[in-house]
Amino acid sequence: MSWTTLLKERAEAAYHATEGLLDLVDDGSLDWKPQTGTNWLTAGQLLKHISDGCGATCKGFITGDWGMPPEAFESMSPEEMLPPAEAFPTVDTVAEARDALAADKAMTFKLIDGVGDDDLENKQVTAPWDPRPRTLGAQIGGAIEHLVAHKAQLFYYLKLQGVDVNTGHLWGM
Repeated sequence: MSWTTLLKERAEAAYHATEGLLDLVDDGSLDWKPQTGTNWLTAGQLLKHISDGCGATCKGFITGDWGMPPEAFESMSPEEMLPPAEAFPTVDTVAEARDALAADKAMTFKLIDGVGDDDLENKQVTAPWDPRPRTLGAQIGGAIEHLVAHKAQLFYYLKLQGVDVNTGHLWGM
């Protein structure tokens, strides 16, 4: 199986399950967050993060465009690289998140289609938050894993809110 096929299959599964979970989110719950512990995103912040993260990260790895000049990352503190939850932006509606997720998905697939298996397997790239080089395919796979992790977080947010979800929802079945 080629890198392109593998990454697209993983991305499709992640986006499909996430789309299904978004259908279960109510606009009235966007301010909700777990009551115990600290540094939790609200549901709206989580939806914003889910809906625009994978494609932008793929774009950064593939094109080098991270939305700011490379030297800006050099002066950022660890706290600036990973700000506290309250600093994250939010969505105003689930529809906004759904539209953004569709655009993110389209960008992800367009970028993966444009790379080619040779670069996915052999080109070494680094992330602004981790200077260790990895293959482009592994880095894009990591971006998809990031979506999968936050999809699972959304699943548990819904479960904690009393929404009737099960393993089938988590895996998009």
